[in-house]
Amino acid sequence: MYRLLRAPLQPVTYSRWVHLCVPILMLAVWMFIEPEAPWFPLLIVIPLGLMPWMRLAEGLQARFLLTPHDRDSADSGISAAKSARWSDRWRTLLWLEMRLVVSLVVTLATVWLPMFTVDLVGASFGKTLVTDVRLPFTPSPWAAALLAPVPLVLLIVTVVLLGELMTLIARRLLGPSAAERLTALEARTEQLLERTRIARELHDSIGHALTVAVVQAGAARAAADPAFTDRALAAIEETGRAALEDLERVLLVLRESAQPPSQRPTLAEADRLLESARASGATVDAELTGPLEQLPGPVTREGYRILQEALTNVLRHCGPVPVRVRVEMAVGRLDLEVTNPLPKQPVLVTGTGSGLRGMRERAALLGGEADTGPFEGSWRVRARLPLERIR
Repeated sequence: MYRLLRAPLQPVTYSRWVHLCVPILMLAVWMFIEPEAPWFPLLIVIPLGLMPWMRLAEGLQARFLLTPHDRDSADSGISAAKSARWSDRWRTLLWLEMRLVVSLVVTLATVWLPMFTVDLVGASFGKTLVTDVRLPFTPSPWAAALLAPVPLVLLIVTVVLLGELMTLIARRLLGPSAAERLTALEARTEQLLERTRIARELHDSIGHALTVAVVQAGAARAAADPAFTDRALAAIEETGRAALEDLERVLLVLRESAQPPSQRPTLAEADRLLESARASGATVDAELTGPLEQLPGPVTREGYRILQEALTNVLRHCGPVPVRVRVEMAVGRLDLEVTNPLPKQPVLVTGTGSGLRGMRERAALLGGEADTGPFEGSWRVRARLPLERIR
C-alpha cells in the first residue's frame, strides 16, 4: 500500500508508463490504414521478433525505461545483446506480442479514466456532459465530487501494477540466456583469478624483498664488518630493484595500461634467488637439472614463485641456515624440493600461513600438488608440476 501511495512521486512510474504506451503508436498508425483489422499488428511483429537485433533494441529500451535506476549495471536482469539462439528469438517474439496487448490496455485506461474524472467533475457542477464519454450512472453532485478522484487513482494503480508486471516479464523473456550467464560467470571467474594472482605476486615478490632486506640489515649490524656491510647493502639494493620491477609490472596490470608488462621471472633465472639467499648468510646447496629454459611458460613461472616463497620462509622463520634446493625435470613433470633444518622454536608447523597456502594454490592451478611440513627432522617444501597437460 505504501508503494502505491508513493508511486505518483517516483520517476520510474512515469518512465514505465511511457514504455507501456510506446507500442500503441504502431497500432494507431495501422488504424489509419486498415481500421477493420486492428489485430494485424500482432502478425507484423512476428518477423521483427525473429530478427537478432530486435532483442538488443528491446533490451536497451526496457533497461532505460523499466529499470532506469540500475540500467547501467548487471543487476537489472535484462540483457542488452542480440539474439544468439532461436530460443532467444522466440522469447523476444513473445515479449513483443505481450507488449502490444498490455499497451492497448494501458492506453485505453490512460484515455478513458481521465475522461470519467472530467465528467464527474462536470456532474459535480451540475453539467450533464463534458466529454464524449457517458457515465454508466448519473450521480448526485456531491457523490460526483467524491468519486472524481477515483478514476485517476485507478489509472495510477493500473500503471504501477502493469509496470511491475512487465518488468518481471522483461527479466524473464529478455533476461540473459544460459549461455550468456555462463559467459558472464566465466568473465567474473577470470577477473577473480587475476586478482588472486596479482595478490600472490605482490606477496611473493615484495615479501621476499623485505625479508632479504631485514635479514641482511640485521646480519650487517651484528657483524660490524665494513666489507660484510658493503656486501649486505649491495644485496639489499639488488633485491629492492627486482622488487620494484615486479611492483611496476603488477601496477601496469592493475591500471590496464596498453603498455605490455615486463616478462615474469622464470626458473631459468633461479640463480638470482639462490644468490640472494646466499647473500643473506644462508648456505644454499642447489642442484638444478634438466633444460629448465624449455619448460612451459605457466610451469616455469609458477615454479619460480614457489621456490621464491620457500626461500623467503626459510630466511623469515629460520634465519641463515643451510638450505638444500633440488629442481629436476622428470618424465612428464617438474619436481621442486626445498629442505632446511627446523628452528629450535618453530613458528610455522601447521601449514596455515598465506605463503604456504599460496604455494599449494599455484600447484593446484596447474594440476599438480605441493606439500609442506616437517620431514625427517627438517622442514620440506615439495612441489610436483605436470608438464604434458600444460603443453
